[in-house]
Amino acid sequence: MTLNDRVLGVGALVLAALITAFGYDLEPPFSYEPVGPKAFPLLLALIIALCGLRLMIKGGGQVAANPPGANGRILMMVAYLAAYAWLFQWLGFIVATTIMATLVGRLFGGSWKQALIGGLTMGVGLFLLFDLGLDVVLPYGILGEWL
Repeated sequence: MTLNDRVLGVGALVLAALITAFGYDLEPPFSYEPVGPKAFPLLLALIIALCGLRLMIKGGGQVAANPPGANGRILMMVAYLAAYAWLFQWLGFIVATTIMATLVGRLFGGSWKQALIGGLTMGVGLFLLFDLGLDVVLPYGILGEWL
């Protein structure tokens, strides 16, 4: 079976249903925001479901096979994401994000220098944005003594 837009649409609807099922019961131990934590996954599920419906209605659109080497890069991206989630608390946001962004930069063809500069900029920049700008508490990890 070849992948087409309708199959992708069904997959998007299944993903939206799973996000809704897992995100619907999210309740914080105390509420300091009017919306709460379940708003983001439910909104994301709605957007994915609408896109899935659009793909199913439109239909057609045979998809070409991945170019050589793409499947390996996709698997590496999944492995990097799993490692990022596993190491996030221990390493902390800045270090884990810097490593993740650097490795992803290399997957997309950047040099080590470019990928490291981009990864470091993302790690520190996003930390400052979330921690200082949006007041979101992020794990310090191994940099806890210096932050």
